[in-house]
Amino acid sequence: MSLPYNEQGHLLIGGIDAVSLAEKYGTPLFVYDVERIRKNARAFVKTFEERGMKAQVAYASKAFSSVAMLQVAKQENLSLDVVSQGELYTALKADFPVEKIHLHGNNKSIEELEMAVDEEIGCIVVDNFYEIDLLTAILEEKGKEMDVLLRVTPGIEAHTHDYILTGQEDSKFGFDLSSGQADIAFQQINNSDRIRLIGLHCHIGSQIFETSGFLMATKKLFASMEEWRKKYGFTAEVLNLGGGFGIRYTKEDDPLELDAYAHALINEVNEQAAAKNYPIPEIWIEPGRAIVGDAAMTLYSIGAIKEVPGVRKYISVDGGMTDNLRPALYHAKYEAAVANRMDAQVHEKVSVAGKCCESGDMLIWDVELPEVSHQDILAVMSTGAYGYSMSNNYNRFPRPAVVFVEHGEHQLVIERENYEDLLRLDCSYIKGEESLT
Repeated sequence: MSLPYNEQGHLLIGGIDAVSLAEKYGTPLFVYDVERIRKNARAFVKTFEERGMKAQVAYASKAFSSVAMLQVAKQENLSLDVVSQGELYTALKADFPVEKIHLHGNNKSIEELEMAVDEEIGCIVVDNFYEIDLLTAILEEKGKEMDVLLRVTPGIEAHTHDYILTGQEDSKFGFDLSSGQADIAFQQINNSDRIRLIGLHCHIGSQIFETSGFLMATKKLFASMEEWRKKYGFTAEVLNLGGGFGIRYTKEDDPLELDAYAHALINEVNEQAAAKNYPIPEIWIEPGRAIVGDAAMTLYSIGAIKEVPGVRKYISVDGGMTDNLRPALYHAKYEAAVANRMDAQVHEKVSVAGKCCESGDMLIWDVELPEVSHQDILAVMSTGAYGYSMSNNYNRFPRPAVVFVEHGEHQLVIERENYEDLLRLDCSYIKGEESLT
């Protein structure tokens, strides 16, 4: 991966010296190149516009949600996919247009559904029969109506890690098409006076590098839509084909250009609609990782260096699974560089260890770097998705700060936690003291 650097040999992120950012804000530090976020978002939005297709590109905020990030998404005319009350609350605080917010989740609580109804968001993606009953009762009580999509599992297995497969038949998400569950759910919703079904939703997986799975899913959803049109006179206004578009983490990855996914979906929808004489539905997609994943790097300070003769050299950094859980969770792979010596020759293979008290806290196995020293700055690439959003306080480590860079300027958008933050919700155990007296 070719990375820009200045005459001092310092890595540049969005034109800003990464070493100076580490010195100013400390490490670990997430640094997002906002221009890259905008470029990725526009790759999807402009493709639909240029093809004359009605569409919504909904940013999947689970990838990285913050007030600043959602403000950028709003500026880029994106819609928004939220999966919890916390994500919805963040969207409201960011003044995101409520009519462009879609609520997901396989176990939505009464409170989450009530908040979505009260705020009159654009759409709820219904996931199970329990939710249909809850939503019906809430809408009856409040005298309101709500647009929904029916999430279905089309039985398509994407080529990705087992833990992030969500579209096959055996999934905690959605109504299975092959067993007839989806048909029963359709009838329940279609007969409701309060719930207005506007279309179907599916999501077949994540980090997908080809389009065949998406095209197969499109065919299956069109088959169900055509069947329901014949049986019940229902015509879907919206077809949401989810997200999962892959990005490059290492040289082993070979993703498509982002607009290629959009073009392929448009072509298939047009082909299916023409073959079935079906009105072309509005296409919705939900990229998250594809918008922010490669837009950020994490900067670390290198501390302990340990060499096991004839086996491995470990370099330890001041972060780890508390700011990037993906390697431990998915065996995810990353590339890295020494940010303060980008012009140095690469000549040794090392493994990057986190500082948590877990043997599994390894950020990267076997990465080639220049010879490193204590307090060098290590930059790990493509950490913009599911890094900060999965960050945690294991071992009572505070979560990192987040900085946005754009047009040669940098701005702190999430402050670094301090130790007082860690204790803010702690309460003393008074009863324990009383029992000793």
